[in-house]
Amino acid sequence: MKKILALVMALCMVFALCACGQTAAPAESAAPAEESAAPAEESAAPAAPAEKVKIGMVTDVGGVNDKSFNQTSWEGLQALDPEVFEVNYLESKTDADYQTNINTFVDEGYDLIICVGFMLADATREAAEANPDQLFAIIDDATIDLPNVACLMFAQEQASYLVGLVAGSVTESKTVGYVQGMVSDSMNLFGIGYITGVLETCPDATVLQYNANAFGDIAGGSTAAKDMITKGADVIYHAAGGTGIGVISACDEEGIWAIGVDTDQAPLAPDHVLTSAMKRVDVAAQDISKAVAEGNFTAGIHMYDLSNGGVDLAPTRDHIPAEVIEVVEAAKTAIINGEKSVPTSVGDCPEFTLDD
Repeated sequence: MKKILALVMALCMVFALCACGQTAAPAESAAPAEESAAPAEESAAPAAPAEKVKIGMVTDVGGVNDKSFNQTSWEGLQALDPEVFEVNYLESKTDADYQTNINTFVDEGYDLIICVGFMLADATREAAEANPDQLFAIIDDATIDLPNVACLMFAQEQASYLVGLVAGSVTESKTVGYVQGMVSDSMNLFGIGYITGVLETCPDATVLQYNANAFGDIAGGSTAAKDMITKGADVIYHAAGGTGIGVISACDEEGIWAIGVDTDQAPLAPDHVLTSAMKRVDVAAQDISKAVAEGNFTAGIHMYDLSNGGVDLAPTRDHIPAEVIEVVEAAKTAIINGEKSVPTSVGDCPEFTLDD
């Protein structure tokens, strides 16, 4: 019995030791707050760059380097913010290029197509009617009455009147000249304003007039000016685009005064460009482009005149006597204040003869 009792006790001790040797599995601990939080979001991908507003300009046959309103319009577009705008031009060599160039910009999805000059009116109208969702602007034409066309117009008779005052004041021969690029209601305003100003300051002056019927004929402009010079003209104003380069060149060669147009053309002949009749087509091109970018495009006529800085005498006035500038500034103020008006029809300026 003692042996049996000893054996039982030994077995109990073995079981007790085994039980003490086992350890309980630890309970799963909660993850620290930092670890339990969802992982941080990955940094957002860079936003796609905003799509630029595409502006296309179609020149008339004068070309983009006409030193006049095609070039000035293009320079205005080039000055736009390149982060916002993409600008391009297509140059028209002949009238047949107008429609082709316009359609190229339409097909390429341009937001706005600017057509420079009244000669593009028919092509612009046709394209606007065929593409009612396409926005257009045309410079120097107010005949298109469509909801997708803005007509950028200028009181060019006002600026021409101011340079006419200058010409009539400085002429010594009392004979001045005027070369026009083409006869049209819009172009005639240049001559009407100029002749009115000349005769106001020199009532017995003779104004020689010539219709070049071209905006890119430099040789023709030179020939016309030289013919006027042989007839006694000592001041010649041109409103003829690229043709006017020939006018200024001839005046420079012959040592008489030339008057430029659209932009400050003094750099073409610093010693013989008396002044220029400024027409801010650059500002107009910028204004309508910004309106498209801002969603504020409006169709119809947008008028630029002396009151809003759309036209003016050029800033280069070194050759103009101080007393003549005073006359010009007084006339400018009177026009802006509504105290004076400049004729806008041939009937009110019978001395203008190019429309006969």
